[in-house]
Amino acid sequence: MALKVGDKAPEVFGVNQDGKEIKLSDYKEKKIVLYFYPKDNTSGCTAEACSLRDEYEELRKDGYEVIGVSADSESSHQKFIQKNDLPFNLIADTDKKLSEHFGTWGEKSMYGKKYMGMFRTTYIINEQGIIEKVFSPKEINTKIHALQILNKAK
Repeated sequence: MALKVGDKAPEVFGVNQDGKEIKLSDYKEKKIVLYFYPKDNTSGCTAEACSLRDEYEELRKDGYEVIGVSADSESSHQKFIQKNDLPFNLIADTDKKLSEHFGTWGEKSMYGKKYMGMFRTTYIINEQGIIEKVFSPKEINTKIHALQILNKAK
């Protein structure tokens, strides 16, 4: 069952690109943009990450911290961060536990073929660890996603 608005986020998110465990309690008094994306170094995922990078200071001014999540490895995340100069953590959810907990991992379909994958979804978690907004895959515009979060998208 996917987590929804009003639910408490889990305490442990997983390990980041450096193998460090990332927890909800690491971000006390901050709102969290927890964004799930399909794959490092793909066009849509790069556009989304760069949108969040470009508006990162604005997001931080508004009290947000950004954390990305995909099923890619720590080393893949390190390369993705370096290539795109990303200033935020990426969770290596290789066992898909966090994605399954949030309901963002499941069966997808492309060109008539079915496969398991990550649904592009963003959760806004408030300072008390409660989910206050969910951006579904259909709502996310990867090129201006940070502006959508900041409520400045035109």
